[in-house]
Amino acid sequence: MKKNTLLALGIASALSLATASAVRAADAHAPQPPRQSWSFSGPLGKFDKAQLQRGLKVYREVCQACHSMNLVAFRTLGQPGALGFTEGQIKTIAGEYQITDGPNDSGEMFQRPGRPSDYFPPIYPNEQAARATHNGALPVDLSVIAKARTYEVGFPGFLIDIVRQYQENGVDYIHALLTGYSEPPAGETLGPGQHWNKFFPGHKIAMTPPLDKDRVEYTDGTPQTVDQYARDVTAFLMWAAEPHLESRKRIGFQVMIFLIVFAGLAYFTKKKVWANAH
Repeated sequence: MKKNTLLALGIASALSLATASAVRAADAHAPQPPRQSWSFSGPLGKFDKAQLQRGLKVYREVCQACHSMNLVAFRTLGQPGALGFTEGQIKTIAGEYQITDGPNDSGEMFQRPGRPSDYFPPIYPNEQAARATHNGALPVDLSVIAKARTYEVGFPGFLIDIVRQYQENGVDYIHALLTGYSEPPAGETLGPGQHWNKFFPGHKIAMTPPLDKDRVEYTDGTPQTVDQYARDVTAFLMWAAEPHLESRKRIGFQVMIFLIVFAGLAYFTKKKVWANAH
């Protein structure tokens, strides 16, 4: 009797979880973003430095008009596993920004050219100024947006992702968001400053479509399309959110090799020690 009761409770709990997941999915009102192919996915994935450099260019020429990256220092652009910039290139990029510093001897704050040790400066002086500029909407900081945004995969998809070690849900969502603008379907009305995006929860988004064909000039022959811009800036945002991704994966792979060798040594040691036990 007790076993039957526990079994019934287990089935009820499972059905409740499944129902809750279905309700959350229905409330989101947005399709699951399509999976993309990324150079940095998988246990041995690495960043494409050329793509990261293009992504930085898209960010600076498009996204930076509204979105800050306050947690990213200029010096990190040249660290191992980053964009591959030289010290001179980093100094040039940093010098193109004005940084608020001080106070000086007169007790006043002042502006100076950026240094490699500085961080990307804020776009607006405060949240209120940012909202006032965008009709009440707050442009989010993009420093860790690739890790902060994701979507629910559901059962059994999340189990498959664990086996595949798929961790790119955030970048899939960002790419889908940047390329998901369209005209609203019949019967849908947009408010002032709203746009229709099929991958945004609720579909109505305050951000104007940021990308257009040929908006950013590439000098390496890469196609200047909306999809390519979205891929490049999304890859750059992934690097910004996890700049040590390559070293993490390299160390993880080395640890797995060590554990496999250690397990083999432990097995043969145990076999040798207990060979004559009986």
